[in-house]
Amino acid sequence: MNLLNIYSQDIPQFVEEIINTTEFKRLKNVGMNCGCEYTSFPIFAKGKDYTRYDHSIGVALIIWHFTKDIKQSIAGLLHDISSPAFAHVIDFLNGDHENQESTEEKTEEIIENSAEIQKILKKYNLTTKDVYDYHMYPIADNDSPLLSADRLEYTIGNAFCYGFKSLEELKEIYDDLTVSKNELGEDEISFNSLDKAVNFTHAALLNSKVYASDIDRFSMQYLADLLKLAVDKKVININDLYSIESEVIIKLEKDSQLKAMWDEFRSFSQVLTNKTKPDKGYWVNIPAKRRYINPYVISQGRVATLSSKCAKDIEEFLEFCKIVIKNKPITVNSKLVSIRLLMKYICKYHKGIFKYNISLQVPKIKMEPALCNGR
Repeated sequence: MNLLNIYSQDIPQFVEEIINTTEFKRLKNVGMNCGCEYTSFPIFAKGKDYTRYDHSIGVALIIWHFTKDIKQSIAGLLHDISSPAFAHVIDFLNGDHENQESTEEKTEEIIENSAEIQKILKKYNLTTKDVYDYHMYPIADNDSPLLSADRLEYTIGNAFCYGFKSLEELKEIYDDLTVSKNELGEDEISFNSLDKAVNFTHAALLNSKVYASDIDRFSMQYLADLLKLAVDKKVININDLYSIESEVIIKLEKDSQLKAMWDEFRSFSQVLTNKTKPDKGYWVNIPAKRRYINPYVISQGRVATLSSKCAKDIEEFLEFCKIVIKNKPITVNSKLVSIRLLMKYICKYHKGIFKYNISLQVPKIKMEPALCNGR
């Protein structure tokens, strides 16, 4: 059993055709963790491989499973077709830390200019306008914190790849889902049972803690600054980012300064926070996109209104975001602070999933109050 088997019993012919196009196959070398998988932070270094290729196929199969609509399914399949190397790092490069939407700017252009994709669309009597914007279809994408195929797939995918959930557990969650009208009268992927919705919400929050963590945001900002320097030095240009990550890395390593920075990036394993920016070192303040999901349970309502534990956990996560995102510089390869908070949270809500006690990877360190920022 694998994730794709969970999402759908079959892979439709149109999916098979599109995933073999040149433009789509490029996504095999664009990771879901936006470059963080190249660092030495344990949660990324020990995680399973997970690419935009895997994610996009998963989104398409989820949409197909629930709608059997080819137009919506292809829109979901192509929603990440314009993701550049290191994905949302380009958003950090563009200063779009919180919305992270600039990765979608070239979607229509890439689809329209691909002879291979256009041939397939024509075969199924579709046009670029039918499929270039998956936001048109609420099952594919909707407003946060509602549940959509996109959020469902990356929640399940990351929960598995980070080691938070087994395939068997994720199948139980997925099999409880259906499409129903929510409290607004709109179609939404919804749960039949509260217990499965609660289980899913906890998994989503574990993922969200990773997305909002200092280690994630710092890594992405450092990589964005590295790529900006590479562009300024004319080692790469922006169009190079629409190739594959391995090709970009080869170009970076041809420049001695950029290679040293890339090697340092690869070695990152610890972070340090401070109330004020020290005079020396690389320190940055970085906003974060706050991701969480509050799924709908059929005929009952949102999980946060039905489960006091979920409501508390969501509130705790949002409070965590306020603390982590507070105006304080962060740096790496020093005493661990935010990783301890992250691992403490993971171990609190998911005991026993790890083959080893992951919290023990983070040494207990006596920190000065100024460095702990009151934590």
